[in-house]
Amino acid sequence: MAGFMSITQEKIIQSMSARSFLETLPIVPLPAGKGFSLSMGSFFVLVLLGHLYRRDTLSDMMRYLVFLAEITACMLLMRSLNLAYDGVVLLVVADLMHRYQGKNQSWLLVGAMFGLYCIANYNLAIFQGHVAPFDAYTSYYKSSVQAVLIAVKNGFVSLNIILFVSYLVLLVQSKHQEKERIASLNTQLGEANERLRIYAIEAERMAETRERNRLAREIHDTLGHALTGIAAGLDACLVLVDAAPEAAKKQMAKIRETARRGIVDVRRSVEKLRPDDLEKLPLRHAIARMVAEFAESSNMKIRVIALGWPDNLREDEEEVIYRVVQEGITNANQHGKATEATVTIGTEPGRNYIIIADNGHGCEDVEPGFGLRHMQERLDLLHGRLRYWSDNGFTLEATIPAGTRQEENE
Repeated sequence: MAGFMSITQEKIIQSMSARSFLETLPIVPLPAGKGFSLSMGSFFVLVLLGHLYRRDTLSDMMRYLVFLAEITACMLLMRSLNLAYDGVVLLVVADLMHRYQGKNQSWLLVGAMFGLYCIANYNLAIFQGHVAPFDAYTSYYKSSVQAVLIAVKNGFVSLNIILFVSYLVLLVQSKHQEKERIASLNTQLGEANERLRIYAIEAERMAETRERNRLAREIHDTLGHALTGIAAGLDACLVLVDAAPEAAKKQMAKIRETARRGIVDVRRSVEKLRPDDLEKLPLRHAIARMVAEFAESSNMKIRVIALGWPDNLREDEEEVIYRVVQEGITNANQHGKATEATVTIGTEPGRNYIIIADNGHGCEDVEPGFGLRHMQERLDLLHGRLRYWSDNGFTLEATIPAGTRQEENE
């Protein structure tokens, strides 16, 4: 439009028909070169401001200021065209629609639309004396050329409107898809939260179950071990009390010490601590001490054979080995009525093992009781295995994979 108007003005000046041309206009148009330069510069500034307006890094206040500057550039551009074309306003409206976010900007959208209406309507009195119509420029040419120029101009105006409407349709479609995507994400988030809530409830129940099982194992291992030793010691006292009172007193002192240590272990189990001996002594010495005390209180002969003592054990592995030995000799005395037992601890490539064999009466069909089940549960936590059989007494074998510390570090 600017190029056409500038070229036409130059042709009118060269043909010495400027006076007759000006008499058809209500205003004096800008000089050809100045008008063209002003329109091109204004359009360039308008494009830059539109690009800046669409950036997400701008604050709301800066965006409003940029939008006002964009309106100013648009008005300057239309002034350079002598208000002969108003389609450039659609660029400003397109930018506004791109950033439109709802009720907070509804007043701005209404104002922009009203401004577009005022500018587009040439019949308004405020613009009647300031418009140099496109037809005044086409009247310089022959009628056949005029028809072509008007057709081209109307075609571009229609194309401009079609592009603007298409942009709005795509923009509305994009925003609708974005809303659907957000709604879908919200639905997925709600479902994930519900699954997480159910998982949290289930995890809490599992934690409670594990804690109950842990306490049951600890109390069974510690209190059961101590009470078994006390019961066996009391049986010995009943035999000695008349025949050898002094020996009975010594036996009672051992029973008292066993009871005290059992109380300490029960307290530590409730407080989620390891056995008292494991807190103070290495595993080898803790097992030797526990076995010696149980042998003294129960009058049971117990041998400990170490075939390569396990090294670099974690605390949970040490505790499992300790508890397996403790429960094994307790069962041998309580259920098997054994008088002798052998505890063998050793290592092989890839595993550590504990074998406890006694001379008790055993049984043909072994029904796992509380102690055996708890030993199995402890070993399962370490991916270990428990086997037991009855042959001239009762034998159980527990194995724990070796090298877990190194694998975890890797």
